[in-house]
Amino acid sequence: MILWSIEAAQKTGCFEQIIVSTDCEEIARIAEEAGALVPFRRPVDLADDHASTMAVVTHAIEWASSQFTEFNDAQLPVCCLYATAPFVQADDIRQGLSLLTNNDFVIPVTTFAHPIQRAVKVGANGCLEMFDPVLYASRSQDLEEAWHDCGQFYWGTSDAWSQGRSPYEGTSCPLPIPRWRVQDIDTEEDWVAAELLFESLAMRRAA
Repeated sequence: MILWSIEAAQKTGCFEQIIVSTDCEEIARIAEEAGALVPFRRPVDLADDHASTMAVVTHAIEWASSQFTEFNDAQLPVCCLYATAPFVQADDIRQGLSLLTNNDFVIPVTTFAHPIQRAVKVGANGCLEMFDPVLYASRSQDLEEAWHDCGQFYWGTSDAWSQGRSPYEGTSCPLPIPRWRVQDIDTEEDWVAAELLFESLAMRRAA
């Protein structure tokens, strides 16, 4: 899957360096064959399931700053592009960069398919409960629209990444993406959904 992300980055024409951070030799080989740089191996403490995106990107920026003088520019645009983003598009990445002016971050977002205010959970007794029972009688169309992170990429200034600024404290610009182009991949069910979406988009392009 990482090839899709690397190729999308290459198609944008807006990157001076495409650097892959990994601790896996196979991923490093695939990335280098695709034309990306893999100049270091990610430290063990940043290669487990608990490592944050902020920490991984900051480590890459610190390495790049020691190698390239232009990375010492606090306002230098830096994009974190996830390897598991097979539906990311070069045009979206370019648009994200154009929105970074006067913002710390740009984050692709999409709408929830159903109002989150009417979400339910399975209670201790095995029965359904609303998270917010007060809204039981509210009409869906009267509830505020909610958005979520697409899990594709993030633009941020070098300074914002390095200082660990929160992207959800009024310093981020949203980049709306249609729901039909968003599929995060965390579980086997996500993978099946991604395969179906991929096949559907392929047929649409071929039509």
